[in-house]
Amino acid sequence: MKCRFVFLMVMIALFCASDAMSVAIRDVTFKTRDAGKVVFSHTAHSQQKAMTGDCKVCHDRLFSIKKSVRFSMADMAKGKSCGACHDGTQAFPLTECAACHQTKEVTYRVKATGPTRFSHKQHIAASPDCRACHPKLFAAGRNKQTSMAQMEKGVSCGACHNGKQASALNNCSTCHPTKEITYRVKATGPTVFSHNSHLAVSGCGSCHPKLYAPTRNNKRISMAAMAKGASCGACHNGKQAFSVKECAKCHPTRELVFEEKSVGNVQFSHKSHADMFGCANCHPARYATTRTTLKVSMQEMEQGKSCGACHDGKSAFGVQKKCDACHKM
Repeated sequence: MKCRFVFLMVMIALFCASDAMSVAIRDVTFKTRDAGKVVFSHTAHSQQKAMTGDCKVCHDRLFSIKKSVRFSMADMAKGKSCGACHDGTQAFPLTECAACHQTKEVTYRVKATGPTRFSHKQHIAASPDCRACHPKLFAAGRNKQTSMAQMEKGVSCGACHNGKQASALNNCSTCHPTKEITYRVKATGPTVFSHNSHLAVSGCGSCHPKLYAPTRNNKRISMAAMAKGASCGACHNGKQAFSVKECAKCHPTRELVFEEKSVGNVQFSHKSHADMFGCANCHPARYATTRTTLKVSMQEMEQGKSCGACHDGKSAFGVQKKCDACHKM
């Protein structure tokens, strides 16, 4: 009976000892008001050489197990709480905020210019000290939107993006997305506007918002209005940039083949004609800039219609001669 009692007590003691050795430790998540969630990993800390698996390094010297106490970053900077070790000597300094505080890539919805992205990752790589921005320039949470005019005065992003410390604000496409635009023009076919090629020679401020609102809500402008300096014509005047009269620079042209069974197909080369004449010599007075079923006879051409307006033997070879120049017989 006595042996049985002793055996039972030994087993209880062993069970209690093994249970004490397997005390569960877990990661703790702190919710901060302005700096997101902070995860403290017991596992990662207990594996550090300075800890050597001894919880007494922190408990209860720095943190009470029974009582929950909040410490400010100012407290930590004075050596309290995490600051007792995270002083830049024993462990990474408190100024490396992103090591504990979660950061994320931010997308601002800007009606005028489309989604604008802010990358914490890129900015932290350039300046690991989060105090460069927080809380001096931005609260570590949601902030009011700031206008470009305010930024140009040094507010918000403009405090660094002044062309000296970082890229200037007028390099708009660094932050605001741009894309190649294709306008559907019924008369002349798809017309491509390249932001990339224009940005290579001029800043966004040359066009926006003086000439164009940075949205899709721009009115269509006629070529006649452009010739008077509106829209593209403000720059494409033959001085700052090629003239709007050089139509083929923007409007697509192609080589044409007219089927003619009796005397062979006729090839018309836009390229060779555009090298000698302006598009206005033919369009739209003589030819609509779209497909047409209207056919012109050789007799009509001899009377000055269609090709015969130029191919009269004076301006260019006559339609009555050198037939094989056009007809592939």
